[in-house]
Amino acid sequence: MRKYDTVIFDLDGTLLNTLDDLTDSVNYALELHNFPCRTIEEVRSFVGNGVARLMELAIPDGYNNPKYENCLTDFRNHYSKNMQNKTGTYKGILELLEELSKRNYKLAIVSNKFDKAVKGLNQIYFQKYIKVAIGESENISKKPSPDTVFKALEELCSTADKSVYVGDSEVDIKTAKNSKTTSVGVTWGFRDRVVLEQEGADYIIDRPEELLKIINS
Repeated sequence: MRKYDTVIFDLDGTLLNTLDDLTDSVNYALELHNFPCRTIEEVRSFVGNGVARLMELAIPDGYNNPKYENCLTDFRNHYSKNMQNKTGTYKGILELLEELSKRNYKLAIVSNKFDKAVKGLNQIYFQKYIKVAIGESENISKKPSPDTVFKALEELCSTADKSVYVGDSEVDIKTAKNSKTTSVGVTWGFRDRVVLEQEGADYIIDRPEELLKIINS
């Protein structure tokens, strides 16, 4: 009997490289309100805790800025219509999902991106393999709270002890710890290996296919 039967993935920086489209939508909203634009590296450092936090970090004075809510709304609206202009899967991801599916692993996405975008992107890129996709919404606590992982486990009829959570950021490693799932950090995303090591990831991989060795060991 194999040790794991479930793999839950983060989305941005793990399955999809969304950074260019996120940056474009951030800067669209900022320009609309005459705020200075952000570089792609700045946006890279801002992502991981949901779009509200992303825009808080992107605009001057964050939440305290009187234009914050309008700017956030403009970002959401723009991103909803432009979230696949430059976005694509990382090399080896589709092959990994194909193999996991063949081996009958239960698969899900759990992300801090807003729920509509998570479900939309999953439908575009991964619907063949992944049926459960959960993003940020008002009625459930976002990562690093374990609640969205627990919801995914419930929908998959899975348990934490037989699941791995795969992600690219410190938030993902904390989420795995909080949900008692095994954490797998990936180095091809928005954070580097040092961050993953500092957070105490159970495993760190450099290529998608390396995940198969971990879950089949």
